[in-house]
Amino acid sequence: QVQLVESGGGLVQPGGSLRLSCAASGSILYISAMGWYRQIPGKQRELVAFITSGGTANYADSVKGRFTISRDSAKNTVYLQMNSLKPEDTAVYSCNAEGRVGSDRRTFRSWGPGTQVTVSS
Repeated sequence: QVQLVESGGGLVQPGGSLRLSCAASGSILYISAMGWYRQIPGKQRELVAFITSGGTANYADSVKGRFTISRDSAKNTVYLQMNSLKPEDTAVYSCNAEGRVGSDRRTFRSWGPGTQVTVSS
């Protein structure tokens, strides 16, 4: 079992910044990738950014140049620095992690409960 807990969401004005954090816990052997997704009510969840164990990062076109994903592998934690926020960035942001757990090295893919980000004046 792997649990993910996000933090850092909130209300911010357009042009402002927020930093999201997501910490993974459990019998984790290693995490191969961690990422952030977001969902607006009534719409499909979309990938925002993900980062591999080797540090390779990928971003949705809509956030390139404004968002930065990073990870602390020693702490099993991923961060999302969001700058120049726009009203259309308003969504529930969820963390995702995948890798292997336990003595039998089985694969896992887990989700956090999500944190609300609201960009509004």
